[in-house]
Amino acid sequence: MTYDHPEFAGSKLHSKVLRPKDSATLILVRWDRGAPRILMGQRAGGHAFMPNKFVFPGGRLEAADCRVKPARDLDPATLAKLMRRMRGRPSENRARGLAHAALRETWEEAGLLFGRSAPADPPDLSGLRLFMRAITPPGRTRRYDSRFFLGEAEALSNLDRPYHDGGGELLTIAWLTLEEISGLDLPLITIDALKRLQPFLAARRLPPSDFPASFQYHRGKNWIEDEIAP
Repeated sequence: MTYDHPEFAGSKLHSKVLRPKDSATLILVRWDRGAPRILMGQRAGGHAFMPNKFVFPGGRLEAADCRVKPARDLDPATLAKLMRRMRGRPSENRARGLAHAALRETWEEAGLLFGRSAPADPPDLSGLRLFMRAITPPGRTRRYDSRFFLGEAEALSNLDRPYHDGGGELLTIAWLTLEEISGLDLPLITIDALKRLQPFLAARRLPPSDFPASFQYHRGKNWIEDEIAP
């Protein structure tokens, strides 16, 4: 694989080696109308990071995310995968925080509530599955250690009543089929995630929680595609 493989391909190089920041993304799948549909949003053109790209909702982990007490915990296999090869000292609170960050960002960017009825409610994390992890290569102006979670739209308490005024990081949000998504301007890592997800969508199911998560990162001059199992 080339140096520019991940979601950050084509971004400007940075003279300093930046430490990746923890982040989380939520891939939401909806099954209720024919072909499966996935929630996508377009980033504003003024963003320094991936302007105009269509992405899944997500963003950086915040310290407060790690202090949230869930109403229901992560599936044990999902928690185990999050703990595997965690940078720094492994922490279950940090693992849960990553899951909460994905839900918080989905609320902030798309106005959708996953696993709770109100933003302040303790979240139900049991419906989340870790599907992928990718670390931005050195040299980029933004570096993230991104965890990609999967969830089903039926866990959204306001599925057809999102609070979204178009004033956030995502200008538009929409539920789209893979065919509709194929014509959009997507980051390479998003394309990779959708390709890996496609066989499961064709079978009309998500992978089980203990399915090995793809782990992609840069080592030396090579882009490594690895796996994280429970």
